[in-house]
Amino acid sequence: MSNFASSFVNFDIPNWFDSQHLTGMLRGIEKEGLRVRPDGFLAQTPHPAKLGSKLTHPFITTDYSESLLELITEPKASPKETLNMLRQLHVLVYQGMPEGELMWPLSMPCMLSSKDEDIPLADYGSSNTGKLKTLYRSGLGIRYGRRMQTIAGLHYNLSFGDTLFETWQAQTPTAQEQTLTEFKNEKYLGLIRNFKRLTSIVLYLLGASPSVCPCFVAGREHDLELLNDSTYYKPTATSLRMGKLGYTNSVQEQLDIRYNYLPEYVAGLRRAIQTPHESFAKLGLEDEDGNPIQINNHILQIENEYYSPIRPKQIAMSGETPTEALERRGIAYVEFRAIDLDPYSDVGIRLSSACFLEVMALYCLFSDSPDLLPEEEEALAINLERVVNEGRREGLHIINNGQEQSLEGWMLMHLERMQPLAALLDAHYGGNDYRAAVALMQGKAGHSESTISAQVNSDSKRLGSLWQLGFTLAQQHRESLLQQTLSPNTQAKYEVLAEKSILQQAEIEKSETEDFMDFLQQYR
Repeated sequence: MSNFASSFVNFDIPNWFDSQHLTGMLRGIEKEGLRVRPDGFLAQTPHPAKLGSKLTHPFITTDYSESLLELITEPKASPKETLNMLRQLHVLVYQGMPEGELMWPLSMPCMLSSKDEDIPLADYGSSNTGKLKTLYRSGLGIRYGRRMQTIAGLHYNLSFGDTLFETWQAQTPTAQEQTLTEFKNEKYLGLIRNFKRLTSIVLYLLGASPSVCPCFVAGREHDLELLNDSTYYKPTATSLRMGKLGYTNSVQEQLDIRYNYLPEYVAGLRRAIQTPHESFAKLGLEDEDGNPIQINNHILQIENEYYSPIRPKQIAMSGETPTEALERRGIAYVEFRAIDLDPYSDVGIRLSSACFLEVMALYCLFSDSPDLLPEEEEALAINLERVVNEGRREGLHIINNGQEQSLEGWMLMHLERMQPLAALLDAHYGGNDYRAAVALMQGKAGHSESTISAQVNSDSKRLGSLWQLGFTLAQQHRESLLQQTLSPNTQAKYEVLAEKSILQQAEIEKSETEDFMDFLQQYR
């Protein structure tokens, strides 16, 4: 028996809470997707000029590679509005991309070259700010290989209105001494700890990467099986993207960054940024010609290098680091990061998945959330690995409060408890999208063959390969998106934004005249 403090023992919606407290709730999406050529290989073309400057455009940019698009919505008042904006951005991308190029719908890439240098780094122009962004990506490439950086995912960002926290604080005698910001920090961190405890549910229900193309594992040790000549998989896997083969980092496993109170989290991240790491030091800071190849040789070059399934966030001002923003103004929203692209949706996520994530967030917020300590973190890492690799295996067990428990029973118990929250969300927004989402997830929890990961495997078998599935879906999505038109007003608004972003980049390049090596020295 373990000495974990038990979480989720009983769950009751607070008696003061009703649907009016959901006023001011906002959500936004960041969605990545690789641009691929008409033959399915990674696109080598520069970021489409029609889409504006990836350095300064607020909604359309790139992540690691020049070919890895990142689309960012504004915070919106409902999930439908968020998905609507995400769809507009996809339409714009297809209008602006070279003829025949596609957006790859799967989280795991296909048709990559065996040579790392054939995966182009994102180029942000000649300003010091832009060069630093490219240098950070160069560092990621030499540390972990560029192939890992072509994996795409989706981040769901969520915040609750101040009305909720003000009422809650007024109902909590022990919280009277706190400022509202301190109270919100405490509650958001409680949500984050509970989400980490429930990440396995998200991987089982929304995981969509049970397999990979051979190019992704070429030259790497792995224990995958052949689904057919051109697809490796694990028969009951859910999200290889979230496991050892995907976006993970063994160096970071030892970091012990904790989410129990904000100064502790900030200090943990900063420690990692300030601590040199032997293997990264061996790579050197410059190549033979004296050009920098990584920002520094520390465990993390910058805060964003820390891979976590969920992060506390605050909007950073110009020149401010993410931890400085958190320290000064507290947590503004949380970023759910453990989400694979849904290849069957033309925008990478369905409304039902978005609604489910919101119900789950509220459930995590209102459930007791004891401190999360290393012993429990270890058990959660074991659960994650089990669900990543064999989440759909019948009779699979996970560790819950120190005891082995059936994954299916554990998921169904939590989903059952989420139902009243789904009803409150529906009461606030109208309709029954949230209750329908929870009911759908209950069906999947009891029937693994109806999960996205099971569907990806069966369709890859039917079509002959994972690549063929990705390619077929990419073409279908392109066709359906290009049939959609934006209103003349919306189209004009985005065209102005693109032009403005190009002018902004030119202004930055004109104003930043300091030598890059001097700039970098100061940054370090």
